[in-house]
Amino acid sequence: MSKEYEWLVLARDASGFPTREYIVPLEGKIPFDFRKIEGFAKLLNSEMDRDSALEIAKQQIEDHHRFLLQQDVDKIVEIKTEVNAKQEVYLHAPIWFIKYEYKGKVYQLIIEGTAGTALKGDIPSSRF
Repeated sequence: MSKEYEWLVLARDASGFPTREYIVPLEGKIPFDFRKIEGFAKLLNSEMDRDSALEIAKQQIEDHHRFLLQQDVDKIVEIKTEVNAKQEVYLHAPIWFIKYEYKGKVYQLIIEGTAGTALKGDIPSSRF
């Protein structure tokens, strides 16, 4: 099996971010300028280096290939994944992590800032 990917590795620990579902909006990409960040915003920097990010990407790709193979075969005897990273791109994405309280319970919502779409969110349960 030969595949080519643009693989996203989130360089933050324990955020619950849906990396596989997130399509990086490159059409609006501009050079990063920290002076344009609003005063109330908190800028989250990377928590890992290049080698760590590549290692995570390799492991995630191998796991993805194992999942794809399991769709077609009953038993995997051996699997070997070779990753050739052609280019790494570091970017700051306008992602908003929002926590809110509703009827005494705390919920989280992750919003993609360029389009304003919800990526992931807790929904309060409604009881009738």
